[in-house]
Amino acid sequence: MSFFKKLKDRLFKSSDKIGEGIDALVAEAETEESTAPSALAPEQVSPEPAAQPIASSPASTAAPVASPAPGLIGRVLGTRADEPRRLLDDAMLESLEELLIQADMGVETAMRVTANIAEGRFGKKISTAELRAALATEVARIMTPVAKPLPLYPQKPQVVLVVGVNGSGKTTTIGKLASQFKAAGKNVVIAAGDTFRAAAVEQLRVWGDRAGVPVLTAPEGSDPASLAFDALSRAQADGADLLMIDTAGRLQNRADLMEELAKIIRVIRKKDPTAPHNTLLVLDATTGQNAVTQVEIFRKLADVSGLVMTKLDGTAKGGVLVALADKFGLPIHAIGVGEQIDDLAPFDPDEFARALVGIDA
Repeated sequence: MSFFKKLKDRLFKSSDKIGEGIDALVAEAETEESTAPSALAPEQVSPEPAAQPIASSPASTAAPVASPAPGLIGRVLGTRADEPRRLLDDAMLESLEELLIQADMGVETAMRVTANIAEGRFGKKISTAELRAALATEVARIMTPVAKPLPLYPQKPQVVLVVGVNGSGKTTTIGKLASQFKAAGKNVVIAAGDTFRAAAVEQLRVWGDRAGVPVLTAPEGSDPASLAFDALSRAQADGADLLMIDTAGRLQNRADLMEELAKIIRVIRKKDPTAPHNTLLVLDATTGQNAVTQVEIFRKLADVSGLVMTKLDGTAKGGVLVALADKFGLPIHAIGVGEQIDDLAPFDPDEFARALVGIDA
């Protein structure tokens, strides 16, 4: 199964907020038209009982009239000539904006996206397929500049510090990245810097065994900065290409834990003043707009260089990734939609945009 298929199937598997919302927006037009009062003046309305419907005439009962085939434009856009359409007016734009905000795209980004969609289309009727395509185009436009793979440098070892709040998926992300880099021929070392959580260390050991990557650990409760220093010394001695350092989950309102993270950075710079060469912030998509706050805080404390978004499966909050790209412009290196190793893949803005709005590949 391709990653796009997984993304499409899992991104909003249980609650396709944007896709269903777009369908509802356009469908509102038909409902309003069907329930609207007659435009005829009172004297024009016949007082006689309603005539038999046209369908009951002999000519119309012979056979149902086939729907007209879509023209060239319709085939290109994937629309039918008889597809419901709605006038793109202020009311529809307001509803679309509310829909995007509910999908955690953020107020500013939602306003900008809807304004761009309105340009050249305002006052015209638009179909569901056309609205989906327009929205996907706008999302891809925002996401394309930030879709960048994790950069690899000639520096050995390249130190990759991985940060994030509790439960964001840091440990699993490190394991998947290490396994993928190992498969690509890189010499990788993992440092289990979350010394206060035995489960995190054990999880990294499992991934290390699976990928054939050494995992350096320290006794429970040890100083994480000391472990990071020793791991960098070991990686340098072994000629490793990459050193990936896990860190404990940092609660953004805990100043003491944040200082501990700053200490790790200070200590490893005693061995290599240029380290860390990458600081990845792992974000949990299910937190929605809280991810924006996390990026703001971690950028100040750890000079975040790129993002990885996990747990996009089963959430209706994938729009927050658009808000992050629009607000911060940080590179998005990868996204995850599951627990398997191939469920973490490089970020593709076009695939993400199509999956977000419910367009098939």
